[in-house]
Amino acid sequence: MGKLTAKTTEKLIKAGVTGLTSDGEGLYLKISAGGTGASWVFRYKIDGKSRYMGLGKHPETTLSEAREKAADARKLSKSGVDPLAARDSEREAKRLQQQAELAKATPFDAIAASYISAHRSGWKNAKHAQQWENTLATYAKPVIGHLPASEITTAHILGILQPIWIEKTETANRLRNRIELVLDAAKARGLRDGENPARWRGHLDKLLPKRSKVRAIEHHTALPWLELPALMGKLAQRSELTYKAMRLTILTAARTSEVLGAEWKEIDLESRTWTIPAARMKARKEHRVPLSDAAIEVLNCLPRIAGRPHLFPSTRQGKHLSNMAMLMGLRRIERDDLTMHGFRSTFRDWAAENTNHPREVCEMALAHKIADGAEAAYWRGDIFEKRRALMNDWAKFATGQQHPDGVMDRT
Repeated sequence: MGKLTAKTTEKLIKAGVTGLTSDGEGLYLKISAGGTGASWVFRYKIDGKSRYMGLGKHPETTLSEAREKAADARKLSKSGVDPLAARDSEREAKRLQQQAELAKATPFDAIAASYISAHRSGWKNAKHAQQWENTLATYAKPVIGHLPASEITTAHILGILQPIWIEKTETANRLRNRIELVLDAAKARGLRDGENPARWRGHLDKLLPKRSKVRAIEHHTALPWLELPALMGKLAQRSELTYKAMRLTILTAARTSEVLGAEWKEIDLESRTWTIPAARMKARKEHRVPLSDAAIEVLNCLPRIAGRPHLFPSTRQGKHLSNMAMLMGLRRIERDDLTMHGFRSTFRDWAAENTNHPREVCEMALAHKIADGAEAAYWRGDIFEKRRALMNDWAKFATGQQHPDGVMDRT
């Protein structure tokens, strides 16, 4: 039984008896100077050192409650555990738990924004990040944007994908992949557990038809290779910068983005080589392009403007021709049935049907990966001189200097 009672406690506080008054077994009533406040304190020893532990203010904490708290602390101290350290650990655990619960409440929109921000610098261009933001905002946000990652289910994902899976299959698949990546990131951050509801293999592939079954994959429209010289003749008659860009794109079998973004510092006229830096390549690997006589001729007729690094500068300072420039060029010559990317297929068809250049040489000319695993060890180089012979043959054919009257033998 303690020494204090509720009445004596009130009398001591009212009388303003400052200092510590013992209730026994280490429990004290502490009255501050001037009687402005009172609280309960437990005194104990750990490793021979006295320590004081606050148990709460009076009257919020009653005498009986203070005794219960003191009894719990006394048990810990007798077993060699510091009650203060134990309480601090408990409070920290609660804080971390509350923090984790708060984090788990983070909505999908915020997690997606964080994912895009973290990966933006690793993506090839700003357009890629914009596509991420646009598709998620258009299709995912209305359904799951406000939901914590832990609450997103397969039903939600199907609700997003099913309305567009048939009509916009490619968009839907890219959207599914982006949602899957965001939810994977959420799991890595401890914001959700369990299987990813946007996973395709072994999950959504059981609930949605395969893309190949929904709609045939649409390839870029390609010009039959026998028709190319006539088209190149048309392009050569046009003096606009766009048509020069189109001719160089065809002669180098490059991607439109690689040509439009090309800068003069990448061109070495003496060695007749165009070196595209890894940052501008789809595979993130530097690519050398051998320049034929016809390609050099195009380059020599391009204007060099001080302060403008691009081969094909736009009227806007610091910019190159837009991605739409060549497409509009095709429309102006009434060939809107074609795409510029399709000329890469034209090149590949010509190489396969009208030459004996090895497959590996042709694929490397297109900057395609030609081997995996052990086989890749044999292809450390870029077989540049063999590709130069290939591109010279291509240029002669494309410009009408070499007629397809037999297979060109380069073996």
